[in-house]
Amino acid sequence: MCQVCDASALTRTSRRRFIAAAGGIAASLAFAPPVFGKETKPPPKPQNVLSPDAALDRLMKGNARYVEGVSRRHDFKHEREALAGGQNPFAGILSCADSRIAPEYAFDSGRGDLFVCRVAGNFASDEEVASLEYSVSALNVPLFMVLGHDSCGAVDATIKSLKNNSTLPGHLPSLIKAIAPAVKASEGKPGDLLANATRQNVIDNISKLKSATPILSAAVDQGKLKVVGGIYRLRDGKVELMV
Repeated sequence: MCQVCDASALTRTSRRRFIAAAGGIAASLAFAPPVFGKETKPPPKPQNVLSPDAALDRLMKGNARYVEGVSRRHDFKHEREALAGGQNPFAGILSCADSRIAPEYAFDSGRGDLFVCRVAGNFASDEEVASLEYSVSALNVPLFMVLGHDSCGAVDATIKSLKNNSTLPGHLPSLIKAIAPAVKASEGKPGDLLANATRQNVIDNISKLKSATPILSAAVDQGKLKVVGGIYRLRDGKVELMV
Protein backbone atom coordinates (compact mmCIF):
# COMPACT_ATOMS: atom_id res chain seq x y z
CA MET A 1 0.00 0.00 0.00
CA CYS A 2 1.30 3.46 -0.91
CA GLN A 3 2.07 5.98 1.80
CA VAL A 4 -0.88 8.20 0.82
CA CYS A 5 -3.38 5.32 1.01
CA ASP A 6 -1.88 4.12 4.28
CA ALA A 7 -2.20 7.60 5.85
CA SER A 8 -5.80 7.87 4.62
CA ALA A 9 -6.70 4.52 6.19
CA LEU A 10 -5.16 5.53 9.49
CA THR A 11 -7.12 8.80 9.44
CA ARG A 12 -10.42 6.94 8.83
CA THR A 13 -9.65 4.49 11.63
CA SER A 14 -8.76 7.28 14.07
CA ARG A 15 -11.96 9.14 13.15
CA ARG A 16 -14.09 6.04 13.79
CA ARG A 17 -12.42 5.48 17.15
CA PHE A 18 -12.94 9.13 18.15
CA ILE A 19 -16.65 9.00 17.22
CA ALA A 20 -17.13 5.76 19.14
CA ALA A 21 -15.37 7.15 22.20
CA ALA A 22 -17.35 10.40 22.06
CA GLY A 23 -20.58 8.42 21.82
CA GLY A 24 -19.62 6.39 24.86
CA ILE A 25 -18.86 9.52 26.90
CA ALA A 26 -22.15 11.12 25.86
CA ALA A 27 -24.05 8.00 26.86
CA SER A 28 -22.30 7.93 30.23
CA LEU A 29 -23.17 11.56 30.90
CA ALA A 30 -26.76 11.07 29.82
CA PHE A 31 -27.27 8.31 32.35
CA ALA A 32 -25.02 9.65 35.09
CA PRO A 33 -26.73 10.20 38.47
CA PRO A 34 -27.48 13.80 39.52
CA VAL A 35 -25.22 15.60 41.98
CA PHE A 36 -26.95 14.20 45.06
CA GLY A 37 -28.17 10.90 43.57
CA LYS A 38 -31.96 11.20 43.77
CA GLU A 39 -33.70 7.97 44.68
CA THR A 40 -35.93 6.32 42.12
CA LYS A 41 -37.82 4.15 44.59
CA PRO A 42 -41.22 5.30 45.92
CA PRO A 43 -41.00 7.97 48.66
CA PRO A 44 -41.32 6.62 52.22
CA LYS A 45 -44.08 9.13 52.97
CA PRO A 46 -46.23 9.59 49.82
CA GLN A 47 -48.43 12.10 51.66
CA ASN A 48 -45.43 14.45 51.73
CA VAL A 49 -45.31 14.81 47.94
CA LEU A 50 -46.97 18.23 47.72
CA SER A 51 -47.00 21.43 45.71
CA PRO A 52 -45.49 24.51 47.41
CA ASP A 53 -48.93 25.95 48.20
CA ALA A 54 -50.26 22.64 49.53
CA ALA A 55 -47.16 22.28 51.70
CA LEU A 56 -47.70 25.76 53.17
CA ASP A 57 -51.36 24.98 53.86
CA ARG A 58 -50.41 21.78 55.66
CA LEU A 59 -47.73 23.57 57.67
CA MET A 60 -50.10 26.29 58.91
CA LYS A 61 -52.90 23.84 59.70
CA GLY A 62 -50.42 21.95 61.84
CA ASN A 63 -49.56 25.16 63.69
CA ALA A 64 -53.26 25.86 64.25
CA ARG A 65 -53.68 22.42 65.90
CA TYR A 66 -50.61 23.09 68.06
CA VAL A 67 -51.96 26.45 69.21
CA GLU A 68 -55.32 24.89 70.11
CA GLY A 69 -53.64 22.03 71.98
CA VAL A 70 -55.10 19.32 69.75
CA SER A 71 -51.92 17.98 68.16
CA ARG A 72 -52.22 14.58 66.52
CA ARG A 73 -50.78 11.38 67.94
CA HIS A 74 -47.78 10.34 65.83
CA ASP A 75 -46.82 6.71 65.41
CA PHE A 76 -43.07 7.15 65.82
CA LYS A 77 -42.37 3.40 65.83
CA HIS A 78 -43.73 2.76 62.34
CA GLU A 79 -42.38 6.08 61.07
CA ARG A 80 -38.90 4.92 62.05
CA GLU A 81 -39.37 1.74 60.06
CA ALA A 82 -40.67 3.59 56.99
CA LEU A 83 -37.88 6.17 57.08
CA ALA A 84 -34.95 3.83 57.66
CA GLY A 85 -34.22 3.74 53.93
CA GLY A 86 -34.88 7.37 52.93
CA GLN A 87 -36.73 10.62 53.51
CA ASN A 88 -38.97 13.08 51.67
CA PRO A 89 -39.87 16.00 53.97
CA PHE A 90 -42.57 18.38 52.73
CA ALA A 91 -40.99 21.57 54.13
CA GLY A 92 -37.64 23.03 55.14
CA ILE A 93 -37.41 25.27 58.20
CA LEU A 94 -34.59 27.74 58.93
CA SER A 95 -35.22 28.35 62.62
CA CYS A 96 -33.59 30.01 65.59
CA ALA A 97 -31.75 27.63 67.94
CA ASP A 98 -33.71 28.98 70.92
CA SER A 99 -34.80 26.00 73.07
CA ARG A 100 -38.35 27.36 73.25
CA ILE A 101 -38.78 27.03 69.48
CA ALA A 102 -39.32 23.46 68.32
CA PRO A 103 -40.51 23.44 64.69
CA GLU A 104 -41.56 19.78 64.75
CA TYR A 105 -43.92 20.55 67.65
CA ALA A 106 -44.95 24.01 66.45
CA PHE A 107 -46.22 22.57 63.16
CA ASP A 108 -47.52 19.30 64.65
CA SER A 109 -45.37 17.20 62.35
CA GLY A 110 -43.96 13.70 62.48
CA ARG A 111 -40.54 12.28 61.79
CA GLY A 112 -39.43 12.82 58.21
CA ASP A 113 -41.85 15.71 57.64
CA LEU A 114 -39.58 18.72 58.20
CA PHE A 115 -35.98 19.38 57.12
CA VAL A 116 -34.87 21.69 59.93
CA CYS A 117 -31.77 23.89 60.08
CA ARG A 118 -31.26 25.82 63.31
CA VAL A 119 -28.87 28.60 64.29
CA ALA A 120 -29.17 31.43 66.82
CA GLY A 121 -30.77 34.30 64.92
CA ASN A 122 -32.15 32.09 62.09
CA PHE A 123 -29.85 33.48 59.41
CA ALA A 124 -28.74 31.75 56.23
CA SER A 125 -25.01 31.12 56.53
CA ASP A 126 -23.21 29.26 53.76
CA GLU A 127 -23.72 26.03 55.68
CA GLU A 128 -27.46 26.59 56.08
CA VAL A 129 -27.81 27.50 52.40
CA ALA A 130 -25.89 24.37 51.41
CA SER A 131 -28.07 22.19 53.63
CA LEU A 132 -31.23 23.65 52.16
CA GLU A 133 -29.83 23.25 48.65
CA TYR A 134 -29.43 19.57 49.44
CA SER A 135 -33.06 19.37 50.56
CA VAL A 136 -34.20 20.73 47.21
CA SER A 137 -31.75 18.86 44.97
CA ALA A 138 -31.92 15.47 46.63
CA LEU A 139 -35.24 15.47 48.47
CA ASN A 140 -37.46 17.72 46.31
CA VAL A 141 -38.58 19.87 49.25
CA PRO A 142 -41.16 22.36 47.84
CA LEU A 143 -41.34 24.91 50.68
CA PHE A 144 -38.98 26.81 52.97
CA MET A 145 -39.93 28.89 55.98
CA VAL A 146 -37.51 31.26 57.72
CA LEU A 147 -38.81 31.15 61.29
CA GLY A 148 -37.97 33.97 63.67
CA HIS A 149 -39.55 34.59 67.06
CA ASP A 150 -40.30 37.40 69.44
CA SER A 151 -37.82 38.28 72.21
CA CYS A 152 -34.97 36.77 70.19
CA GLY A 153 -31.79 36.84 72.30
CA ALA A 154 -29.48 36.83 69.28
CA VAL A 155 -31.16 39.87 67.77
CA ASP A 156 -31.24 41.63 71.15
CA ALA A 157 -27.52 40.92 71.67
CA THR A 158 -26.80 42.40 68.24
CA ILE A 159 -28.73 45.57 69.08
CA LYS A 160 -26.81 46.00 72.34
CA SER A 161 -23.43 45.22 70.74
CA LEU A 162 -23.95 47.81 68.02
CA LYS A 163 -25.31 50.40 70.46
CA ASN A 164 -22.40 50.00 72.88
CA ASN A 165 -19.81 49.37 70.18
CA SER A 166 -18.74 46.30 72.14
CA THR A 167 -17.24 43.00 71.00
CA LEU A 168 -18.65 39.78 72.42
CA PRO A 169 -16.34 36.91 73.41
CA GLY A 170 -15.58 33.71 71.52
CA HIS A 171 -17.32 33.15 68.20
CA LEU A 172 -20.33 35.29 69.10
CA PRO A 173 -19.20 38.15 66.83
CA SER A 174 -20.09 35.96 63.84
CA LEU A 175 -23.73 36.08 64.95
CA ILE A 176 -23.56 39.85 65.37
CA LYS A 177 -22.09 40.26 61.89
CA ALA A 178 -24.87 38.19 60.32
CA ILE A 179 -27.76 39.94 62.10
CA ALA A 180 -26.36 43.51 62.09
CA PRO A 181 -27.76 44.48 58.64
CA ALA A 182 -31.32 43.85 59.85
CA VAL A 183 -30.74 45.89 63.01
CA LYS A 184 -29.21 48.80 61.11
CA ALA A 185 -32.07 48.77 58.59
CA SER A 186 -34.59 48.96 61.45
CA GLU A 187 -33.00 51.81 63.41
CA GLY A 188 -35.05 54.99 63.50
CA LYS A 189 -38.28 53.30 62.39
CA PRO A 190 -41.48 53.62 64.44
CA GLY A 191 -42.17 50.88 66.95
CA ASP A 192 -40.02 48.52 68.98
CA LEU A 193 -36.50 48.08 67.59
CA LEU A 194 -36.22 44.44 68.69
CA ALA A 195 -39.51 43.48 67.05
CA ASN A 196 -38.71 45.43 63.89
CA ALA A 197 -35.21 43.99 63.60
CA THR A 198 -36.48 40.45 64.18
CA ARG A 199 -38.97 40.87 61.36
CA GLN A 200 -36.40 42.51 59.07
CA ASN A 201 -33.99 39.65 59.74
CA VAL A 202 -36.60 37.18 58.51
CA ILE A 203 -37.26 39.30 55.41
CA ASP A 204 -33.53 39.56 54.64
CA ASN A 205 -33.04 35.81 54.85
CA ILE A 206 -36.09 35.05 52.73
CA SER A 207 -34.50 37.22 50.06
CA LYS A 208 -31.12 35.53 50.50
CA LEU A 209 -32.57 32.06 50.03
CA LYS A 210 -34.67 33.07 47.03
CA SER A 211 -31.66 34.55 45.27
CA ALA A 212 -29.11 31.84 46.16
CA THR A 213 -27.69 30.65 42.85
CA PRO A 214 -27.73 28.32 41.10
CA ILE A 215 -29.95 25.78 42.87
CA LEU A 216 -32.48 27.67 44.99
CA SER A 217 -33.02 30.62 42.64
CA ALA A 218 -33.69 28.22 39.75
CA ALA A 219 -36.18 26.20 41.81
CA VAL A 220 -38.01 29.40 42.78
CA ASP A 221 -38.08 30.63 39.17
CA GLN A 222 -39.47 27.29 37.99
CA GLY A 223 -42.23 27.32 40.60
CA LYS A 224 -40.86 24.23 42.34
CA LEU A 225 -39.94 26.06 45.53
CA LYS A 226 -41.71 28.67 47.64
CA VAL A 227 -39.90 30.64 50.36
CA VAL A 228 -41.90 32.32 53.12
CA GLY A 229 -41.26 33.67 56.61
CA GLY A 230 -42.86 33.40 60.00
CA ILE A 231 -42.65 34.90 63.47
CA TYR A 232 -43.27 32.45 66.32
CA ARG A 233 -45.11 33.97 69.29
CA LEU A 234 -43.75 32.55 72.52
CA ARG A 235 -46.87 33.25 74.56
CA ASP A 236 -49.34 31.21 72.49
CA GLY A 237 -47.21 29.31 69.94
CA LYS A 238 -48.88 30.91 66.96
CA VAL A 239 -46.79 31.50 63.83
CA GLU A 240 -47.49 34.82 62.10
CA LEU A 241 -47.05 34.10 58.41
CA MET A 242 -44.98 36.42 56.21
CA VAL A 243 -45.36 35.70 52.48
